[in-house]
Amino acid sequence: MESHRPGPGRYKLRPRPAPRSGDRLCRFETVDAQAIQVMVHTFYGCIREHPRLGGIFNKRLDGKWEDHLPKMEAFWQSVLLKNGAYKGKPVPAHLKLKEVVSSDYADWLLVFRPVVRELFVPEIADEIIAVAERIAQSLWLATFGHAGSMPPAELTSQHSEWSGSCW
Repeated sequence: MESHRPGPGRYKLRPRPAPRSGDRLCRFETVDAQAIQVMVHTFYGCIREHPRLGGIFNKRLDGKWEDHLPKMEAFWQSVLLKNGAYKGKPVPAHLKLKEVVSSDYADWLLVFRPVVRELFVPEIADEIIAVAERIAQSLWLATFGHAGSMPPAELTSQHSEWSGSCW
């Protein structure tokens, strides 16, 4: 079975030409630093406008977005490209967020999934979303879990369509 994980030599950005099926979008066919930068900036642009999550992020990051976005780019590069760019500790950072409630992780994914589906071809979008879901589950367990607990069902794959706006 062939892995679709990015590896050496697969980092070239190649927008897909619009197929004849009526889909006029050009999506990333590979994951590289540029695609991750677009994903991070698009996603956090939507997060900043989200009715609940926007308030949490904007309160924490007011005047600090220019520092946070490169950290998130490095995080996603480390996760998706396995390049070790991120040196932070996400679990302790999330444990400090006392205003976060259990359902916020599902809301985060409800914003993330359609952004990724908009930006990447379906096979790669599915892989990125699966990784994001595992991250959300891990952070949920670290924040709200206890021995024997299971993350909420909302933290597993649910296909959602991009509506042309952040929600």
